Amino acid sequence: MTERALRQRAATPSPPLALDARRASRATLIILLAPALLLYAAFMVYPVLRTFWNSVHTIKPNNVPAFVGLDNFRALLGHDWVFWKAVGNTAIFAIFATIADVLGGLLLALALFSRVPFARFLRVVWFTPVLMSYVVVGIIWVWIYDYDWGLANVILRAVGLGGFEQSWLGDPRTALWSVMVTHIWKWLGFNMIIFLAALYALPVDVLGAAELDNCGWFAKLIHIIIPMLKPTILNLTVLSFVGKMMIFDLVWIMTGGGPLWSTETVSTYVYKRAFDWNTFDLGYPSAIAVLWFLIILVFIFALTQIMRQRERLEF
Repeated sequence: MTERALRQRAATPSPPLALDARRASRATLIILLAPALLLYAAFMVYPVLRTFWNSVHTIKPNNVPAFVGLDNFRALLGHDWVFWKAVGNTAIFAIFATIADVLGGLLLALALFSRVPFARFLRVVWFTPVLMSYVVVGIIWVWIYDYDWGLANVILRAVGLGGFEQSWLGDPRTALWSVMVTHIWKWLGFNMIIFLAALYALPVDVLGAAELDNCGWFAKLIHIIIPMLKPTILNLTVLSFVGKMMIFDLVWIMTGGGPLWSTETVSTYVYKRAFDWNTFDLGYPSAIAVLWFLIILVFIFALTQIMRQRERLEF
């Protein structure tokens, strides 16, 4: 190497060394993580621990707690029929709405995947409700369900089916199912997008080989597409089920748990016992929240074990 080349090389600034988090000191990591950990502890860990503590106490407005042990849980499980009504409503909502959400999202995704006419327009229309807040969705559907001028009854009268018009949110027989339809309408687009992404990620050679073998669309769906979508189906089922076990916003906006407890869920019941009934005791609603939290954890654990036993496909 000539002397001129050596001088040019010496004059060229060396690139800065890349930062490696694995070489950072423990003090540096603590300083960087401390703000996020403090916020998480303040707004997540402490409320959970405080709720568990409240559940075994009677908390009055003067903030003088009295330890009652498991009395709140005994009263809840043995004498509170409203709680069991809320559990039944929540279970019905979680089971049927989850099935409709996952199955409906899959059907919409398959329609777009098969390139139906106006597919781009339909994708936007079907996904738009996901972007709306629960408040907006709830108010829109309260108007739709209005007995006198709501769209649902107007259509029934227009097609000669006026005998089927209902006070959809005022009748205990139809209120829960009406709220469920609204919730499904809002979240179908989310499941559709997830399924659509999974469909486009399927191996092209496998689908092409099925077409070469003259495999019909229905047979290809049953024997190829759905088996390869099992991980996505299971993940969406778990997420949808857990979310519906904690449903609060839409029910509170549309019915407030009525009429006659027909749409009462565990989450709305906890809120009423804590803030709406003027019972001035945070211990009992905390016991409800703790019990429901443990039930949801059991369901998550059971569904996770089922998922682990399934064969996972990697693309």
